Amino acid sequence: MRKKTGIVFFPAFDWSISDMHPEREERLLYTRDQIFEEGVLDLPEIAQYPPLVATPHDIARVHFCVPQVDDQVLAAHRIAAGAAMNLSDKIMDGQIKNGFAIVRPPGHHAMRVVHGNRGFCSINNEAVVVEHLRRTYGIKKIAIVDTDVHHGDGTQDIFYHDPDVLFISFHQDGRTIFPGTGFADELGGPTAYAKNINIPLPPGVADKSLLYVVDNLILPILEDFQPEFVINSAGQDNHYTDPLGSMLITAQGYAQLTEKLKPDLAVLEGGYAIESALPYVNLAILLAMAGRDYSHVIEPDYQPEKLVESPQVTDYVHRMVANIQRVWEKSKAITIEQLCGSNKFYQRQKSIYYDTEYFEEKQLEKVRTCTKCPGYVVIDSHAAQPKIGRCRVLAVSIHNRCCKQCIEEGLEAYNEAKKDYRYSYVYLQDKTQDNFLTFNREDKSELRTEG
Repeated sequence: MRKKTGIVFFPAFDWSISDMHPEREERLLYTRDQIFEEGVLDLPEIAQYPPLVATPHDIARVHFCVPQVDDQVLAAHRIAAGAAMNLSDKIMDGQIKNGFAIVRPPGHHAMRVVHGNRGFCSINNEAVVVEHLRRTYGIKKIAIVDTDVHHGDGTQDIFYHDPDVLFISFHQDGRTIFPGTGFADELGGPTAYAKNINIPLPPGVADKSLLYVVDNLILPILEDFQPEFVINSAGQDNHYTDPLGSMLITAQGYAQLTEKLKPDLAVLEGGYAIESALPYVNLAILLAMAGRDYSHVIEPDYQPEKLVESPQVTDYVHRMVANIQRVWEKSKAITIEQLCGSNKFYQRQKSIYYDTEYFEEKQLEKVRTCTKCPGYVVIDSHAAQPKIGRCRVLAVSIHNRCCKQCIEEGLEAYNEAKKDYRYSYVYLQDKTQDNFLTFNREDKSELRTEG
């Protein structure tokens, strides 16, 4: 019997950033009408499931929430992440062939350290699924392909030093749109070099160039990497009617992209043309994943003569693809020693802007450059949150494949930081043991999340 495509629909009609914000309650209202009232769920190829609720432990596998998970995460965030987790379980146990989590709030701007909401995101839904798949099913190689018009800077941040997760993001050039990142030279840390592929596109890209990028760059890289599971961060704001983006992609373009990419799991990200784009794009993607004919899914205002890409844009995209192809090929021969020399740590400083709440975080991130394993990451972070004021934290993340020496060094870094009075909170993610700790300086308590 042919396996079905699963869908979880969680519109969070009672959650919004504000009444007039693009990420508001009615964002999926027309999508609901299109998918449910048109009888799509009665198709034999579709199966609907309820969402799960992600636990604080599920979230602590990915994020250092300051001060605690419950201070940054609402029920809607936990349900959105849990919806994607539930579909990943159904896929892994063979009940369905693939799935589409049509959920909100979105998540791909949420970084490893969470001081607040940024880019409409608090929790990275796809990253929660990645860690769930690794811990529950032992999956080693996972790819995330981000098709939102905005660079998936949160997902990039979380997996920048992880050689087992390939992150590919195509998006409108960061010089023209939030969050101002996602350039082609952001290739990943030395232990995960070229496992972070950014494809910044100029405004005005239409379906033909989008599919050129997929055929000539994304699919060949995926073929080389051989992931065991592919997740699509499915942002719909490349659509030609989206109020935030400046692209010319249609519902048919999105459906063809999905048909080529063949993701195991798609998770809705952005898309803010709630009536003119989301109902059609979401439906077209769902039909493409189910193997149904989607050729009739056409926007009412579709006029192809108005969606013509300029020759300059086409030429730019082709040259961009050629450049990244060369980088990918050359990356296979590059070693950690070539990137870092004999330095024990690779480090970088970051300034992270929380656009929802208008404050800035400063980070110093260090990764152990081990030749035997992915190394451990230490993050020194401080920010002036509106909720709790100025706060400095230190966070240690030990990769699930860390060698014995790196595990010992990571644990030592955590215990030493507990003695350092500069830090209000000290965090430990020990993914080798699925163990997550928070040390609170004020009362000297140590909280452990339970799986």
